[in-house]
Amino acid sequence: RPCDVPDTGLLCDLLWADPDGDAVGWYENDRGVSYTFGPDVVASFNQRHSLDLIVRAHQVVEDGYEFFAGRQLVTLFSAPAYCGEFDNAGGMLEIKDDLFC
Repeated sequence: RPCDVPDTGLLCDLLWADPDGDAVGWYENDRGVSYTFGPDVVASFNQRHSLDLIVRAHQVVEDGYEFFAGRQLVTLFSAPAYCGEFDNAGGMLEIKDDLFC
């Protein structure tokens, strides 16, 4: 790692913030660090920055990938059977030259 992740701030939130389908806005994260955010936050962020899709990781998902907020965000997790404790698949994302995923 090029740097240590602080307990608060932008770098911490980029790593630890999680989507929550029941949330509206931002809430404290059950992990004890950073926040959870709702689909409204994703839609607002994507519109403000002219994005179609946010790709994130660092959260185990059963099929290796999981869409959120009407396919405006995808969680990608590439480690199958994570730590021998989960029965998850590993996912990958191919982005073509025309930026089509």
